[in-house]
Amino acid sequence: MTTEEHAEPMIDPLVERAYFADMALDLHDEPTAARTIDRIAEFAQAAMRCDDAGILLVHTRRRIETAASTSKRAERAHDLQTELDEGPCLDALTGDESFYLIGDTATDPRWPRWGKIVAELGIRSVLSIRLETRARRYGSLNLYGSTPKMFGTDDLAVASIFARHASIALATSQETDGLQRAMDARKVIGIAMGILMERYAIEPDRAFDVLQRYSQTNNIKLREVAQQVADRRALPSD
Repeated sequence: MTTEEHAEPMIDPLVERAYFADMALDLHDEPTAARTIDRIAEFAQAAMRCDDAGILLVHTRRRIETAASTSKRAERAHDLQTELDEGPCLDALTGDESFYLIGDTATDPRWPRWGKIVAELGIRSVLSIRLETRARRYGSLNLYGSTPKMFGTDDLAVASIFARHASIALATSQETDGLQRAMDARKVIGIAMGILMERYAIEPDRAFDVLQRYSQTNNIKLREVAQQVADRRALPSD
């Protein structure tokens, strides 16, 4: 039986819509991007009934991180791709195709070094699918099976729907995290400015200039300078 002949979708079509609706709500309720990513991997493993799942996040081709994995084996499969600079998850991140399906890692010729090693780890089937919105690419969702030809076209269809939901949840969560960090930074900078204004009897604009100049001179992020001032109640050099 080929991967195209895989007969049974992983989720009953009658409950698929309700499942994804519940998943979207659960992902929306997660408090941080890190927890959202963990939950995406957990949902993927359950939804696809695969043996392992994981998520790679991309910054550049040379800076890629394993953000979540449901097992040490999945984490190792990710790490091997960055070490060898080859593999379906990497190509799903940065290549022309948005997904890659492997029927048997032991015989697939596209990534021979990686495939040989992961086959020895017991990973024989792989489905890697890109996580992206119209605005940007975030990473790849990677599903692993212990037997050959575990994933077929029906599974790809379900995984594609899952990836769209997950991408939106990830984008929303990262935006929320970014806004929260910006708010926290603004708050601590305001505290530091108040300390400098009181300590040195200077105006707000002058206090901000002092923080900014110290940041540039010492190559330290403005928020970190402000935090040090807030902790010490003075400039770090005082």
